[in-house]
Amino acid sequence: MSLRTAGRPVAHVAAELNCSRATGHKWLRRWREEGLAGLADRSSTAHRLPRKTPPEIEARILELRRTRKLGPARIAPLVDVPASTVHAVLTRHGMHRLAWIDRPTGTLVRRYERERPGELIHVDVKKLGRLRDGGGWRALGRDSEAHRAHRNAPRVGYDYVHCAIDDHTRLAYAEIHPDETTGTCARFLLRAADHFAAHGIPRIERVMTDNALAYRRGRAWHDALDTLHASAVFTRRYRPQTNGKAERFNRTLLDEWAYAQAFTSSADRAAVLPTWLHTYNHHRSHTALGGQPPISRVDNAAGHYS
Repeated sequence: MSLRTAGRPVAHVAAELNCSRATGHKWLRRWREEGLAGLADRSSTAHRLPRKTPPEIEARILELRRTRKLGPARIAPLVDVPASTVHAVLTRHGMHRLAWIDRPTGTLVRRYERERPGELIHVDVKKLGRLRDGGGWRALGRDSEAHRAHRNAPRVGYDYVHCAIDDHTRLAYAEIHPDETTGTCARFLLRAADHFAAHGIPRIERVMTDNALAYRRGRAWHDALDTLHASAVFTRRYRPQTNGKAERFNRTLLDEWAYAQAFTSSADRAAVLPTWLHTYNHHRSHTALGGQPPISRVDNAAGHYS
């Protein structure tokens, strides 16, 4: 409307609105033809999708998945479409991965989740090689003289990243320590409990760990559990998948923090951890949470503690 009343060129107004001249002419044409109703938002979906998978093919794909429990690579030749198309159809209809379902019944068993925050906390330790001053090969380059000199020097040991993840919300806490003794693990657990309480999870009911002696027999660890009035849960032997949420968090920790940039020392790497944890908990989208950050689940579950 302002284009018509002011009598100004479309190009000038489009530049002020930070859009193209074609977009400016499109909106002006819609207003002239339809009035204010023509300025309402419209769906950007194409009117025609000539390459869309026919409904009968989609129905056949879903039937093969339900009745024969086949994956995209095996369904594709049976319906004469690419495996990528089969995958897209299964995803569009919300079909779970075969690894997540019970084959005879088709019920979801892989992706378990506790019902409320604090019901179960996963605890694990990730061992990282310490960095000499100047950095490792990521900072110096594999073929550099400095890296070759470091390679022949005495080892500098490891940093132990202690991690705690709430099963329901995926809210996480981590600290770096020089060891993984039972005393260090116990003190970490108490500080993790304080962290969760400060973020809206006042009580921890159970703590899951692997079968390391520090957790299974450590007196300090069990004293910390008693202080929190929490019970111990251990993973199945030789089955790290039991603690899968901690294992997955460890991978994210490495990809997005430890290996995300070339640090020049262990101290530089450690200094970035608190900022990364805040981003993970408050801003980073989580696929298992519908694209929302972990803190959103704490906020939504606040009624459990009111």
